[in-house]
Amino acid sequence: MTKSVAIVAGSYHKDKIQKMVEIVKTISAENKLLIEEICWVPGSMEIPLQVKRLLLRESIQGVIVLGIIEKGETDHGLVMGQAVTKSIIDLQLLSMKPIGFGIIGPGAEEEQIDKRVEVHAKQAALAIAEMLSS
Repeated sequence: MTKSVAIVAGSYHKDKIQKMVEIVKTISAENKLLIEEICWVPGSMEIPLQVKRLLLRESIQGVIVLGIIEKGETDHGLVMGQAVTKSIIDLQLLSMKPIGFGIIGPGAEEEQIDKRVEVHAKQAALAIAEMLSS
């Protein structure tokens, strides 16, 4: 039976996130997951709100989140990354629906991002596929 999922993608570094979306689409199709919707938000900070909106839909059985939180000159990215991660975990527990976590960082440096695009996208999509198959 096909399971419906959604993707929430931060559009900061849109070219790299678009590659992640394409990888997730391929893995989803291979694992009989129907991507019901792809939502673009400005950045990782906006991901939790959109995830909550999607998880309220009965038709959505899981969400895959994709984003990049770079290392900055201050701790802003670290604080934001912790807040976003905690919010996503809380939403998963509250909804009892899985969320595949494909956010690179916090603290990612430019030379690290390209190496992590494929790995993070695959891990997020495969996590959802595994959780929804059990």
